[in-house]
Amino acid sequence: MKNRELEDGIHTKLSRDDDYGGYLQLDQLLNAQHPLSDPPHHDEMLFIIQHQVAELWIKLIIHETRRAIELFNRDELAPAVKTLSRMRHIQSQMYAMWGVLDTLTPAEYSEFRHVFGNASGFQSAQYRLLEFMLGSKHRSSLKVYEHLPDWHRQLVDALNSPSLYDAFLIHLKRAGLPIPDSVVDRDFSEMRDEDPDVVAALADIYEDTSKHWVYYEICEAFMDINNNFQFWRFHHLKTVERIIGHKAGTGGSSGVEFLKKAIDWDFYPELIKVRTEMA
Repeated sequence: MKNRELEDGIHTKLSRDDDYGGYLQLDQLLNAQHPLSDPPHHDEMLFIIQHQVAELWIKLIIHETRRAIELFNRDELAPAVKTLSRMRHIQSQMYAMWGVLDTLTPAEYSEFRHVFGNASGFQSAQYRLLEFMLGSKHRSSLKVYEHLPDWHRQLVDALNSPSLYDAFLIHLKRAGLPIPDSVVDRDFSEMRDEDPDVVAALADIYEDTSKHWVYYEICEAFMDINNNFQFWRFHHLKTVERIIGHKAGTGGSSGVEFLKKAIDWDFYPELIKVRTEMA
């Protein structure tokens, strides 16, 4: 077997400022895992990396959600569709990660669970921000982040701003579809009830897809995002149940019972209502 020689053009005289590791700040990233168990339990590294990677994916999907909102605000639908598609692929990565954590057994987890203190995934500011941006807004959850002024400020801003779905409905209104004024000109920090006029407008899209194909495509992307989020929540629930059963959560929640409450909550109930009412 021949030795593989470097090509002549490959850069070998590098500095830490312009190489791969420097660009990605790998020194910082790869040194951000600090197990607290003493001696360090082997599986705590899995637990830390799993959640850190999840936070990175959430950061990216927030980035893409902001982009999609901006595109709806500018009535740029083609790139908005592309952005929604990317969001769905990110969700697939987040979902697939649970399979790795499922390899953690109850006995292994119990060896280091005590080191978390009051820490819990429920406290993830990014996760809450993503929920707000996708349309699930609950002012009461803000109290969890009062000790984090920067995150609290971002969450308040997202609470009071139109969600991704709101931005789409506002676009539809501008485009001449019969979206009620009360839906697009309101206090966006408050969750609103299903609106029959919105359902009727969405039904028009579904009943004449040749006329409204791009809107139909966007609506279906919303449904994918909603369902992917629910799949993620369900796998989270089952992973927690598999590892700790029905113990209370480290953050003070009821654990599995708390997670179950989120399973029946949909981001876009009007899009489900359309399916119910279509002939």
